[in-house]
Amino acid sequence: MPHSSPAFVKDFRFLILVIGNSRSHFGYFAGQKLVKTWDTEHISQPVTAIPRELLPLGIPPQLSHSLPLYLASVVPEQTQLWRSYTCGKEITLAHLPLEGIYPTMGIDRALAAYGAVKSWDSPALVIDGGTALTLTGIQENYKLIGGAILPGLRSQFLSLSQTTAALPDLVLPSQLPARWSLNTEEAIASGILYTILPGIREFIIDWWEDFPEGRVIFTGGDGAWLVETLSVLYSEFAGKIELDLDLIFKGIWEVVNSQTHPIRC
Repeated sequence: MPHSSPAFVKDFRFLILVIGNSRSHFGYFAGQKLVKTWDTEHISQPVTAIPRELLPLGIPPQLSHSLPLYLASVVPEQTQLWRSYTCGKEITLAHLPLEGIYPTMGIDRALAAYGAVKSWDSPALVIDGGTALTLTGIQENYKLIGGAILPGLRSQFLSLSQTTAALPDLVLPSQLPARWSLNTEEAIASGILYTILPGIREFIIDWWEDFPEGRVIFTGGDGAWLVETLSVLYSEFAGKIELDLDLIFKGIWEVVNSQTHPIRC
């Protein structure tokens, strides 16, 4: 992360809250330093003070009423509940200096792309393995190239159990199953994984055809699994694809750092 003014770096402590489709993701910052990250369930009531049960050890509970909070959310109902916290500020697409943003683009995708360029340089392809699996390309001068969206790995497993009468609810396996499987559980895993993983590979190969030196950075809950598995399945990826689970936090930090007057409570 780039340097800021000494006063900002030394004095300003704040929370970042990224509300995803499944969970809420918190980051606690002290100036330039991301001190701690953690995940929680979504809240059910309007917030006037940050619930103590959402704050981990190491953050004084007396700060629950006055800790500045920067919020980015893809869940409107959750956004509304957090708007009652008076020491908060919502980050929207309008805060990002990206060219090519469209009105319905998810703020999480845009922030991850911005964080990638600021932290890893451009061009960069960001692959977010979350509830939705998204691919977002960005080149020089903060210009979005475009991308793709499909159901995430866990969402695909869940969809089969919810839309069929007999198929079981499975979790993402720690290792790839046999491609040709002789039981239902492995057959489901094979069907999902041996179609999604080659699809991701095709996007990456296409990206490198246009940007041979372009970065490929994974993030999100399944990001580590995807990096490890793709690197084993496709030897040409080993050592060439990166993992950065803090991309969205870094993107918001860049927005905060550009503010003339950060939140003071």
